[in-house]
Amino acid sequence: MTISNRYGVRPLSPPLRLSRRGRAALVASLLLATATLLGVDAPSVGAATSPVAVTVNARAGLATVPDTALGVNHAIWDSQLGTTETSDLLRAAGVQMMRYPGGSYADIYHWRDHTAPGGYVAPNTDFDTFMAGVRRAGGQPMIIANYGTGTPQEAAEWVRYANVTKGYGARYWAVGNENYGNGHYGSAWEADEHPDKSATYYANLVVEYADAMKAVDPSIKVGAVLTMPANWPDGLTAGADPGPWNQTVLSIAGPKIDFVDVHWYPGGSVAESLPRTSHITDAVYLLRQQISRYAGPDADRIGISLTEVNVTAEGMTSQPAALFLADAYSGLLANGVFTVQWWNVRNGIGKVTTVAGQTDYGDFGMLSSGTCTSDGSVCEPPLNTPFASYHGLTMMSRFARTGDQFVRAGTSDPLVAAHAVRRANGEVAVLLINKDPDNAREVDIDYAGFAPSAAAPTVHTHTNGATAVATAQTGSATSRTLPPYSLTTLVVRPAAAPGGQPGAPGRPTVADVTHRSATISWPAATRGAAPIAKYEVYRQHGAVSEQLGETSGTSLTVDNLVPGVRYTVNVLTRDTAGRVSWASPPLTFTTGSPASSTCAVRFANTTDWGNGYVAAVDVVNTGASAVDGWTLTWTWPTSWQQVSSGWNATWEQVGTAVRVTGTDDNRRIPAGGTVSAGFVGAYSGPNVTPTAFRLNGTLCTVQ
Repeated sequence: MTISNRYGVRPLSPPLRLSRRGRAALVASLLLATATLLGVDAPSVGAATSPVAVTVNARAGLATVPDTALGVNHAIWDSQLGTTETSDLLRAAGVQMMRYPGGSYADIYHWRDHTAPGGYVAPNTDFDTFMAGVRRAGGQPMIIANYGTGTPQEAAEWVRYANVTKGYGARYWAVGNENYGNGHYGSAWEADEHPDKSATYYANLVVEYADAMKAVDPSIKVGAVLTMPANWPDGLTAGADPGPWNQTVLSIAGPKIDFVDVHWYPGGSVAESLPRTSHITDAVYLLRQQISRYAGPDADRIGISLTEVNVTAEGMTSQPAALFLADAYSGLLANGVFTVQWWNVRNGIGKVTTVAGQTDYGDFGMLSSGTCTSDGSVCEPPLNTPFASYHGLTMMSRFARTGDQFVRAGTSDPLVAAHAVRRANGEVAVLLINKDPDNAREVDIDYAGFAPSAAAPTVHTHTNGATAVATAQTGSATSRTLPPYSLTTLVVRPAAAPGGQPGAPGRPTVADVTHRSATISWPAATRGAAPIAKYEVYRQHGAVSEQLGETSGTSLTVDNLVPGVRYTVNVLTRDTAGRVSWASPPLTFTTGSPASSTCAVRFANTTDWGNGYVAAVDVVNTGASAVDGWTLTWTWPTSWQQVSSGWNATWEQVGTAVRVTGTDDNRRIPAGGTVSAGFVGAYSGPNVTPTAFRLNGTLCTVQ
């Protein structure tokens, strides 16, 4: 008897663990329940009555595309992983990084004898087979060292074999896979033979792994497993751990690791999963906050890899997967994730449905396995036939190339997503995603900081049901019709060839952040054809830029900022001839609360269960006079946060604005006194804590 799940087709055996699909269904049901609680509706589908406004701001720079950006997962049960046809298909799609030995199998896999007790291993394959395929495809490996049933010594021997004996130069090594799923928080699908399943034990052993592996090859990068913010078990504390999984692991292993490794499966139906790409920026922001807060000195050196992502309810092999892949990869890479990896190259048939008029085989794979349902009634296309997700990855390789810099792009329609990059040769590439399965969208594209050529752009298109990405040189750079359920990339040449521009400033840093000001500094730029005249500091305000100031030096104190607001800024160089550089790398910081005030607020998340929590709010009167009648207000940073119910006050929420009013019993706060209230909160995305509170209109200090 066999079963098929995210981890492939394998013999049914005693160590069988809860499949990804089973967990995804549970998570999806919780998220759906939360969405119902919050009254969150998917965008309505209908024909657009006017053109969608797309804005591309070439001055608002985001992350630069690394040479590890576009990734996929390989698995040891796949007999085709090292074949010429597979490698050539992955090369053609632009794959840059491949992960091995695949998901939960990593924690039962022993590389030396190529065994995985309790799981299926494809015959006539081994680690060298995988590496041969990686090299033929022109990619880099990311290898998962066995934490669940392995040892630091076994991992160090693998490093020695890979990089000393064979000379593979494998740089990236993660310790384990989803190890929080070892039963420590209740659910257990990940193998873990250690006597202690805690985050503390895992973190201490990560230190041993890192020391042993780097003793063999100091040049490698070692990663630890974390969980994506707002995804289980984020926020949960179990046993004697000092805090949730991420906090505990970073606090102990932070000084020893080079990157953190997370997974993200949005869950839900197509209508629910496609909009959840809007969560990416806040999730990565929270993850970076955790790294900065807990990982110790020089935490900025720690990178983020996202090594598993896929849709999990429907549309796995049909067009929704292609749309989601392109949108998610773009959002994650723009926010500085150094690799994004699709689960999986090849997996096997699942539940067969029809999505947007196309057969969907319920297969997590990017290429067909050529398998059939258990009763033989439905079979996949022939082996290695690309599914829609493969074409989505191919589109990404046409859109975002190594060295390109993502820049801000936005649209006026929630069913149309836009991403953009700026290239060293002066071109701008714009990726447009129409998530409406039934209707085309007319779009008008406006460019800031870039003048498009009047010549027809190069256009790459993938439409619903298409078997390849089509390429032509046609139309205009400023308007386009997007077919239903489609991906479109415009590669637009500049009106004038670039020349003589000054270099971009280096990565900015920030210091002395208050509720109203911040000092931004940056490394000097190199001059171009003319001397540097000044540097200009811009805030990214959606898809437009707002100039905050300028200076001839390399530091600027910006005033008149808004308390409790997240700012992302770039610095640009302008020379004496008026030529402007590319944008610097982005800098993100959040203004706080005043150092002193007549009021203070303590906001604490006391109990969290993954999509809701209990919060305690203390209001302190630090003034010299009593407060007779009080109202506390704040604004949630996101649209998916909600006060469900509260106590010791009257609680109201309109949109994202929260208003808390004292009752007859506690309306008076004496000088030096404190009033305590609380509420049950709900969230269906990253739970970003508010940092600006006002008492009767006065901005309070946050304690």
